[in-house]
Amino acid sequence: MKTAEKNISIGITDDQQLFLKSLGTLINTFHGFSVVLDSMNGEELLRKLSSSEEFPDILLIDVNMPVMDGVETTRNIADRYPMIKVVALSMKDDDTTIINMIRAGASAYLLKDIHPDELEKALKEIYETGYYNADQTNINYRRLMLHEQKEKALQLTEKELTFLKLSCSDLTYKQIAAQMFLAERTVDGYRESVFKKLNVQSRVGMAMEAIRKGIVTI
Repeated sequence: MKTAEKNISIGITDDQQLFLKSLGTLINTFHGFSVVLDSMNGEELLRKLSSSEEFPDILLIDVNMPVMDGVETTRNIADRYPMIKVVALSMKDDDTTIINMIRAGASAYLLKDIHPDELEKALKEIYETGYYNADQTNINYRRLMLHEQKEKALQLTEKELTFLKLSCSDLTYKQIAAQMFLAERTVDGYRESVFKKLNVQSRVGMAMEAIRKGIVTI
């Protein structure tokens, strides 16, 4: 007899009840997925997890919530339940906030206007690999280029490496330029160079790649 495949279990935390329920309904239509937990803030989530016998494989956590925000919630999950993969949800592509979520322990970030097909693909990749970077939408291409990307990462100049590490903080590009005693235009050049070497298109993607490759530690 063939054993039934295990559903990938999902938890969702968002303070907007309509979005919370709608997203849960959508994910339940994905083949092999089931929503097993929902909550409207970080405290409620932690309370439900503390009394649960089984934990979701993936938690989707809103960045901006009352009571306990996404960063603090993610930090608590990473500390207490390291087996759960945390994914940041955001209305805006806010580099600083999302980078803070990644540093707190999130393995990916998703915008709330993501297409359902892309969401399903992202959740599958997060479950299988523990990682998803929206900057690199072609999974097969990324795998083929992985070795080359690692080699490029090793070719970062000292200034590029300094820029990269500072970019994984909450400093603005203007503040990074000041700290490096450089003109903003020069820092823009470092940004474009590092983007190309890491094969990314955004500051968040750059930070995720740097953390994943071990160039920057959280």
